[in-house]
Amino acid sequence: MLMEKWEWDNGTSPMEFLLLGMGNIPALQRPLFLLSLMIYLMCVVGNILIVVLVVADRHLHTPMYFFLGNLSSLETCYSSTILPRLLASLLTENKTISVHGCIAQFYFFGGFAAAECYLLAMMSYDQYLAICQPLLYASLMTWKVCFQMAAGSWLMGFLIPTAVTPFLAQLKFYGPEAIDRFFCDLTPLLELACSDTRKVRLVAFIFGFLDVVLPFLFTLASYMCIIAAILRIPSSVGRQKAFSTCSSHLTVVTVFYGTLIIVYMLPRTPQLRQLNKVFSFFYTVLTPLVNPLIYSLRNREVREALRKALRKALAFTQSS
Repeated sequence: MLMEKWEWDNGTSPMEFLLLGMGNIPALQRPLFLLSLMIYLMCVVGNILIVVLVVADRHLHTPMYFFLGNLSSLETCYSSTILPRLLASLLTENKTISVHGCIAQFYFFGGFAAAECYLLAMMSYDQYLAICQPLLYASLMTWKVCFQMAAGSWLMGFLIPTAVTPFLAQLKFYGPEAIDRFFCDLTPLLELACSDTRKVRLVAFIFGFLDVVLPFLFTLASYMCIIAAILRIPSSVGRQKAFSTCSSHLTVVTVFYGTLIIVYMLPRTPQLRQLNKVFSFFYTVLTPLVNPLIYSLRNREVREALRKALRKALAFTQSS
């Protein structure tokens, strides 16, 4: 088969990649489009609703809910880097994406994903102070500290894509240019490159450790301290109350890192390729949807704020 050489530089047109997505069965394209559209709308509405509740309800003006509002904002951006492109490809059956578009998608997807790792770590530290250092919590977790931690999470999250993208843009590619994913990720792009990728892999490894592994270890250490502190509480009622404080966040952390580890630790064999794709769909698409559900169903303050907002909206509708 004739292999056509493609280069991304000022002298040639940018190459287009083919995102294979969830398969090429025509009968499934419309149901997958409707399912993805429903998931995206529920994700955006759910996360924006949490942001509005955190801003509008004064009872939610605490560090924990401040971080939750940031997490919901992040989830909205995170899902919006992937799902609109997936919806367009399912609707138009055009699965091509330019090199510029592919690398831009990787940049924002990688940045938001890494920022979520840092933000989850900051939220675990907030839980640690609330449970293990309750007398020092108010003095340590001030609003200035909260803003610095949230801003730092967003900025540090873009370390890895900012460091990797310039090296990625210099790679040369040969056909065939098919990516067996529904979005542009680093590993499939490196597999398609025909030039030396050792430098890119080294930079990605270093900054991947800083942006993913380090926050994960920090989160793990925080929860080890939290669990140890909860087990030292003498009464079962006290232990249950302390655990309920962090159960929602612990569930979100488990779902996010569990699927993330499975996707990137599974061997990339033909037998496991479809399973890898399923878990990729879960952590990139379903996790942003699951998070607002977990916090709304398991958190009494959020449920109460939602009920108050619905009552006000109903009263306003009836009066008008």
